[in-house]
Amino acid sequence: MRIFLAGASGVIGQRLVPLLVGAGHVVGGMTRSQSKAGLLKELGAEPIVCDVFDRDALILAVKEFRPDVVLNELTDLPDDLSDIGAHAELNARIRTEGNQNLIEAARQSGSPKILAQTVAWQLPDGPDALAVAELEKSVLAEGGVVLSYGQFYGPGTYNPENVPAEPRVHLDRAAELTVKALDAPTGVVLITD
Repeated sequence: MRIFLAGASGVIGQRLVPLLVGAGHVVGGMTRSQSKAGLLKELGAEPIVCDVFDRDALILAVKEFRPDVVLNELTDLPDDLSDIGAHAELNARIRTEGNQNLIEAARQSGSPKILAQTVAWQLPDGPDALAVAELEKSVLAEGGVVLSYGQFYGPGTYNPENVPAEPRVHLDRAAELTVKALDAPTGVVLITD
């Protein structure tokens, strides 16, 4: 399959690219940072530098790649966990406007299957919780698959050495289960240990 992976340079994206390529898929790895294009190429993806908020450029990028699957692993989270509250609106925007832009790009490129990341735990009331609900509803309305991840732990995560409270999933296990979810029917797939 041809897989357009939005968020390919992120913590799970970097784990997914080699697994997807190893399974025989062609991966278009989207990143908004030109400086990460080389890394994606090294991992085996065709780098696609594009900002999810540039709707026209995104639609063109998806059309040109001609995917069978659009895999949305986008988040906008800070490197430092203590700054996460300050990023709530940014992360909410990527889950709403960014996700809608990906859905529109998919529609305009032949309506490939859509899979998108959310969280398996209850978020406190606020913009991020509303954004997760909106993302899930919109993906399911397109006949897509919601990937409901537990809290990541392992190298490169907020929990590199400590195991967080449930629901949780080791980053490598999350990537393995995501590859298996490519064939999942429409619905919510819980990805936890």
